[in-house]
Amino acid sequence: MFKEIPQLPGVYKQLLDAIDIGIHVINHEGKSIIYNKKMSEIEDMNKEEVLNKTIMDIFLFKSEEESRLLTALSKGSVHRNAKQTYFNFKGQEITTVNDTFPLIHNNMTIGAVEMAKDITKLERLTRETSKEKHDARFTFEQIIGESSAIKEVIHNAQRATRTSSSVLISGETGTGKELFAQSIHNGGHRSSRPFISQNCAALPDSLIEGILFGSVKGAFTGATDHPGLFEQADGGTLMLDEINSLNASLQAKLLRAIQEKSIRRIGDTRNRVVDVRIIATVNEDPILSLEKNRLREDLYYRLSVVSLTVPPLRKRKEDISLLVKHFIQTYNHRFQLTVPGLTDEVSRFFHQYDWPGNVRELEHMIEGAMNLIDYDEPIANIHLPIHVRKKVPSPPDEAMIDKPFKQSPLLQAVKPLQVYMEEVEKAYIANVLSMYDGNISQAAKKLGIKRQSLQYRRKKFKL
Repeated sequence: MFKEIPQLPGVYKQLLDAIDIGIHVINHEGKSIIYNKKMSEIEDMNKEEVLNKTIMDIFLFKSEEESRLLTALSKGSVHRNAKQTYFNFKGQEITTVNDTFPLIHNNMTIGAVEMAKDITKLERLTRETSKEKHDARFTFEQIIGESSAIKEVIHNAQRATRTSSSVLISGETGTGKELFAQSIHNGGHRSSRPFISQNCAALPDSLIEGILFGSVKGAFTGATDHPGLFEQADGGTLMLDEINSLNASLQAKLLRAIQEKSIRRIGDTRNRVVDVRIIATVNEDPILSLEKNRLREDLYYRLSVVSLTVPPLRKRKEDISLLVKHFIQTYNHRFQLTVPGLTDEVSRFFHQYDWPGNVRELEHMIEGAMNLIDYDEPIANIHLPIHVRKKVPSPPDEAMIDKPFKQSPLLQAVKPLQVYMEEVEKAYIANVLSMYDGNISQAAKKLGIKRQSLQYRRKKFKL
């Protein structure tokens, strides 16, 4: 006769919930009787969803043979430090390194226990970085701008395609540093080889070394033979974005790899020769990175054999019209619209605004505006994000058509901006329709919008 596993006193339950290892225990019937806090976090399930239920009710196994807990219970099998990938009943993938073994009492198996360490995040990051091969899509012809500031950077970057020297690209967030990195790769003799991009700020220090240099089986819990980004980029280009976010120790190892043209996987005893061109980026002035000890001086000099600085949009405002035209064409095609451009006041605002998010902010602002447009009309103040609408200067009085509109009490009222803008728009359209005796075609032509758009507004404002 089976002996039941005794109930745990409260103090032991507290201890189980305090440790940083997942614990799952089943009894002789295969029902869960212990499920600690860490295991709940690893498998994203509440204790109530697990306790007193069988393993096959909790996890998506094809058969009991796939569950190590059940095979430990039924066959007495033992697994030590073994990696396992499985799915909970919600369909979520979980990867752990487990110790699984039966619980024996008086020579009888009374249950089984599994102790788990979570490596789901490491597995996901490894897969994601492995997918970034051959991802260089941009060329110099796709960099938009006619200003002298951007033309100078393009010219210097084109000259850098002739060699395999390291390149350091600096510039504020959103200026297009990766466009230049990809263009340099595609313009040189490495264009047919891999281009791999890695944002160094997106990964914790504990993972970035293994992702850059790779690992060998047994180097750490759950480690497998895995090539790092240097090996994956062999013969091609490795772009390291925000390199100033790496800690000093990793910067030293990176410098050694660049100088010796070889890497050593974590846990390995031999070096592997790699042929990789490094293009690194920083999102601030490199001199400031040096002064703030965010970038090692020796690494800076090794990377900046070719040094490029991409100017912020506020220093190349003559390119705004070209960029706006390009983005509107792009999203017209994507959204099946025929937006003609910007209203005069929005155009003036775009050329006065400082664009802290640079070209990326401009693109996102246009994309957002085109999501709000009802018909094929110019992008107006009302279509812009709320946080910038109030920054758009009001149109001059001369643009208000006629005297009755100028004297409208609407202009004297203090109201929420959205309400005010709709009332002004209604009054403005009413004045224009009045000027043309209600002729929709002539009024629409004067307003610079389509007949359908004007008809829509007539219904909206009940004119």
